[in-house]
Amino acid sequence: MSLARKGALGKGLAQLIPDNALSGDAPTRTHLRVVALEEIRPNPNQPREYFDPALLSSLSESIRQHGILQPLVVRREAGHFVLISGERRFRASKLAGLTEVPVIIREAEEGSVQLELALVENLQRSDLDPIESARGYARLMEEYGYTQDEVAQRVGKERPTVANALRLLRLPDFVLDAVRDNSISAGHARALLPVNDADLLAGLVKKIVDQQLSVRATEKLVAQSQKVIEAGPRLVEPVPEPELPSYEYAHRLLAETLHTLVQIKARRDGGGSVVIEFSNADELDRLVTLVSR
Repeated sequence: MSLARKGALGKGLAQLIPDNALSGDAPTRTHLRVVALEEIRPNPNQPREYFDPALLSSLSESIRQHGILQPLVVRREAGHFVLISGERRFRASKLAGLTEVPVIIREAEEGSVQLELALVENLQRSDLDPIESARGYARLMEEYGYTQDEVAQRVGKERPTVANALRLLRLPDFVLDAVRDNSISAGHARALLPVNDADLLAGLVKKIVDQQLSVRATEKLVAQSQKVIEAGPRLVEPVPEPELPSYEYAHRLLAETLHTLVQIKARRDGGGSVVIEFSNADELDRLVTLVSR
């Protein structure tokens, strides 16, 4: 299906492009043309990693009905065009059956400009998830030498916003995945930053999801877990008999696994008991979850 087809997709190029795209503040008409979709390649610097199929389907239907309302932005490269911004429109146009699309051609842009424009376009039109944003900021800094201040200026964000986003990348992948699939929020993830133990993090993420904890409740839970870790394992006074080296190993293993205070009480007959301490019902629930895995 071509833009030349009658009906919704048969609009002239001028009708398919908003008036401000042809004004003196935007690229001039000489920058505009229609090109075949097969001549366009996705941007390798695209910060967006996930495109929601439902949103693409909705945009595709809109394109079928109304055509492309805003041209894609591309640059020339080795006999074809590379997207700078507009990948959602590019993908939706394919779904809509178009073979041609209107584009604005920018000549010989540097890679950092491509990434910047792609990131800005996505942030302004269809928000990236927090992890995609953070990774996009990190790429600008690591690959193109941007400072945090420069990143903030380019994408129109406050510097603390950029800094907080980048801090999320310190977390393990399973926590980042939980943010990306909306199991927890970026605020929850930031509250988890002080926790270095992967097993404890996994338990905390599960508790946040299962109990639908608020960010504030998560902060309190993390603070409580950190106090337990800082206090360190506690062992009762050693019993004179029997004195077995395995007690010390068993105590250390239990304390490190459960992340709470543990006591081992030995009897003279060789038996004994293990006392696992908890401070409240939530802590007990965490312990039960750990031992029931």
